[in-house]
Amino acid sequence: MKKLINEPSSVVDEMLDGMVAAHPELARLEGTEVLVRADGPVEGKVGIVSGGGSGHEPTHGGFIGDGMLDGAAAGEVFTSPTADQLSEMIQACDAGEGVLCVVKNYEGDVMNFETAIEMAEMESDTTVEYVITNDDVAVEDSLYTSGRRGVAGTVFVHKVAGAMAHQGGDLEEVKRVAQKANEHAGTMGMALTSCVTPEKGEPTFDLSEDEIELGIGIHGEPGTQRTDVMSADEIADHLTEAVLDDLDLEDSTEIVTMVNGMGGTPLMELYVVNRRVTSHLEAAGFDIWDAWVGDYMTSLDMMGCSITVMAVDDELKELLAYPVETPGLTVTGNQSGGA
Repeated sequence: MKKLINEPSSVVDEMLDGMVAAHPELARLEGTEVLVRADGPVEGKVGIVSGGGSGHEPTHGGFIGDGMLDGAAAGEVFTSPTADQLSEMIQACDAGEGVLCVVKNYEGDVMNFETAIEMAEMESDTTVEYVITNDDVAVEDSLYTSGRRGVAGTVFVHKVAGAMAHQGGDLEEVKRVAQKANEHAGTMGMALTSCVTPEKGEPTFDLSEDEIELGIGIHGEPGTQRTDVMSADEIADHLTEAVLDDLDLEDSTEIVTMVNGMGGTPLMELYVVNRRVTSHLEAAGFDIWDAWVGDYMTSLDMMGCSITVMAVDDELKELLAYPVETPGLTVTGNQSGGA
């Protein structure tokens, strides 16, 4: 294993210090693995928080900033943050208007967030709501979940919830649009290689040179189907069709797409995939309103990608196009989340 690390046990701590050093608009809650806005909590605004295991960067801390998240908790690699740290984050991001937690559907995340919410409500006057994301169409139940996993579509949920909060929406409105985005999105991923976690130092699962894995998760879990190597177009068609079959959209529906890198895939290859996703969807009669291409929710150094499709209406388009400035995402107000 060759990685730019010191000790595996210190990776998350040193990553967070490095993020704050690079982005002074972020601050770290003392004694925790929680990042928040340095200017927060923002008066008169609902707080939006998220969190989960590290290794998915720029998710979660990379999406803290004006128009998106107010706080993000980083667990150890692929491990949920503790309930204590999540509770501290929730309370630190409350400006009196309440806090929405965006939680990916993994048992550890859900359990610890639910405990943290109870703690925050007992220890302060914070009003808390939460939305559980479950956009992965590949798996209904897995080793980590009851129900579908929350994967790259979660970033769309962060975006629309953050925009609604920034516009002054109350907690009920913010939760409503977050749920709406989740319900309208579907994702499926694939891997060319396994990822290598710092602690383990070897691939999480074995793939031969002539094999790929379809239906993978974001924690190094193997997928639902192992098959011979396929071309980029064949992979794009397979993943796109799986998502469309699940969403069951009508022709001419306006959609937003995301071709998300898993951490080790060159941008060149993601654009090759996006080319095919675009032509496939247009040939099927869909109107692509915007296309995001890049690393949004990764799995350390895994080579591969996921494809997300989300149906949009005027409300969701306005929220997706709303300006945002974070380390991991900048939107100037003219769509272009993938720019």
